[in-house]
Amino acid sequence: MQIDFIFDLASPNAYFVHKMLSNIELNTGASFNYVPCLLGGIFKETGNKAPFEAFAGVKNKIAYERLEIQRFIQEHNLTDFVFNQHFPINTLFLMRCAAAESLKGTAELKKFIDTALHHIWEKSANMNDPEVAAKILIQSGYDFADLTLRANSKDTKALLVANTKSAVARGAFGIPTIFVGKQIFFGKERLSQVEQEIKRQTQDEK
Repeated sequence: MQIDFIFDLASPNAYFVHKMLSNIELNTGASFNYVPCLLGGIFKETGNKAPFEAFAGVKNKIAYERLEIQRFIQEHNLTDFVFNQHFPINTLFLMRCAAAESLKGTAELKKFIDTALHHIWEKSANMNDPEVAAKILIQSGYDFADLTLRANSKDTKALLVANTKSAVARGAFGIPTIFVGKQIFFGKERLSQVEQEIKRQTQDEK
């Protein structure tokens, strides 16, 4: 059973889902495959828009979205979260870095994700600024010159584009999206359904 987590570091909801997946893995024995994609690319391919843009003219909608975020934070004790003061974050370079790390292995990818999400969604760092991003990655132990070289390679760029197009072809229209086999789940609110589906498919395989 393949379980794919389609993510972009730019999404606060991807941060929330990332924080919750270890509990699902513990409860089910499953492992999530993290698939770096470009949220902007998914939006372009599907005609979708970010909530703050799509619902900008809908009275009370954005306020309710913020309320739901606060409820989710309190329910799951994710109190380290801080909405980035520099939002929206352009994560193209960071996602290329993530794709480059994915080529090295799962452990390297998840380490990079933890580092980037911590600084974007807990420290409110201005990762739009290349100098800030470089300083943070260097302080986090990365060989920035090597990481940049790998991130900007033809193979890495092609991988990120291919991941994005594949996610859309499978039915994704936004992030966070999770595929449990062929079943698609969108949003942090569907995590209980994700866990149930994993258990169901695991039982069917026995």
